[in-house]
Amino acid sequence: MTYTVLAFIAVAVAFVLELTVIRSGVLKQGRFYAACVIVLVFQFITNGYLTKTEIVQYDPAAILGLRIFFAPVEDLLYGFALVLLSMATWTRLGSTTRRLREREAPPDH
Repeated sequence: MTYTVLAFIAVAVAFVLELTVIRSGVLKQGRFYAACVIVLVFQFITNGYLTKTEIVQYDPAAILGLRIFFAPVEDLLYGFALVLLSMATWTRLGSTTRRLREREAPPDH
């Protein structure tokens, strides 16, 4: 299995988990896309440096060959999947924690 296939699987799994299991709604929120932009900027800086200086090298047979600022597009897909799963899980856990606190709080009189 190539790196490209794994990257697309990671994105698909992240989408499926968010839309069917986690269901946090982050895909409808601007903060999710802002976080993606922030991650992309740092991915371009670090990944670009590592691949341009050949500290990290990819087997050309395992990737598409499409690069953005020296970074293989597959790395950007992994970053997107990571941000999606992290924010969806964090958001979902936060809303669950808030509901539990609200149930345990004494009523205001």
